[in-house]
Amino acid sequence: MVDSTSTTTERPVLSSGEFTFADMTVHRLGFGAMRITGPGIWGPPADHDEAIRVLRRAVELGVDFIDTADSYGPYVSEELIREALYPYPEGLIIATKAGLIRTGPDAWQPVGRPEYLRQECEMSLRRLGQERLDLFQLHRIDPKVPAEEQFGLLKELLDEGKVRAVGLSEVSVPEIEAARAVVPISTVQNLFNLANRSSQPVVDYCDTEGIGFIPWFPIASGNLARRGGPLDAIVAETGATPAQVALAWLLALSPVVLPIPGTSSVRHLEENCLAATVKLSPVQVQALAMATQG
Repeated sequence: MVDSTSTTTERPVLSSGEFTFADMTVHRLGFGAMRITGPGIWGPPADHDEAIRVLRRAVELGVDFIDTADSYGPYVSEELIREALYPYPEGLIIATKAGLIRTGPDAWQPVGRPEYLRQECEMSLRRLGQERLDLFQLHRIDPKVPAEEQFGLLKELLDEGKVRAVGLSEVSVPEIEAARAVVPISTVQNLFNLANRSSQPVVDYCDTEGIGFIPWFPIASGNLARRGGPLDAIVAETGATPAQVALAWLLALSPVVLPIPGTSSVRHLEENCLAATVKLSPVQVQALAMATQG
């Protein structure tokens, strides 16, 4: 069912519910700012003005949680966010990440040396124009650096007031627990969607512990969207698009789930944000959860 009230039409993201971590409260449907960069997440966008419009329109639609990283571009995404939105609206939370370096399009290498992570924190502060980062996430745990050193640096930044909250990305439950022994963890960002549920144990752990779970690549639905498949059936029942149903399913999984669909198109942004108004029944949620992949 799609809610069509005037509030949800103008600011549909407000229908996604709220989640609080550290001292911040955000609406649960956010925006991922990776796709506003160039091909291969490298260099500037093909249409700079459209990227600026996307960011500004996202806020108009109720988005108050934007996720980015120093490696998107690199640096391009953070710079565009500042250009489009600074001075930032009250309540807007910007999450960024460090721990991956770029050597070219679609090339990503983990670097978790504490001095590097500290440098990138300082540079993100400069690029975003902030005195303190809202949410600073370790983009990957670098296997070449003792994990406790990486977690320890995050704790230092938190204690120094450089960051308000700390998150992790692409981690297992044991890795989250190891990190939490050193520093409070507010969010975890893993690949998770209808077609790839390998992080379900992490989702369950975050749900139990009250940690925000940020599924990246949230719209992928794989063969579930085939004609006559379970997603296709629910699309027909709700009148929503496949992307909207995929996002609505994530929102229905747990109150700690914070999807961050990304796009470089205002049209797609508006479609994605309307997913917050799609309310799936328990039967529909279960049907999608139980559907066979492949």
